[in-house]
Amino acid sequence: MPEVGVNEYAAAARFRTALRRFMRESEIVSREHGVTPRQYLLLLQIAASEGGTATVTDLVDRLVLTQSTVTELVQRAEQAGLVERQTSQHDARVVHLSLSAHGEGVLRAIHSRLTGERLRLQQMLDGQD
Repeated sequence: MPEVGVNEYAAAARFRTALRRFMRESEIVSREHGVTPRQYLLLLQIAASEGGTATVTDLVDRLVLTQSTVTELVQRAEQAGLVERQTSQHDARVVHLSLSAHGEGVLRAIHSRLTGERLRLQQMLDGQD
């Protein structure tokens, strides 16, 4: 096993701190806007999907959660008026998810508030810390 130097540990520690700081700020801002951190991630992943729609299967992969967890997350987001469902015209077993107007507004507000944290994390990733 190759020996790891103090500088490598220090760089890894700085990166982990920056990542955790970003995650913590995301959690705080999400809650301030009335959604859970997972709901925020759900909204973000749906909005980032091609055509602004996603399926539960897509989200299972992107969120790295189980199908049952994503299904429950989607149900709660739908009840909160954040997402809308539409059955596929080609396959009635497939449901396409998109953001409601309310969901888009919440996502936009959170995304805007996190701009500074995203930039700081990007600088860390680019080695400009």
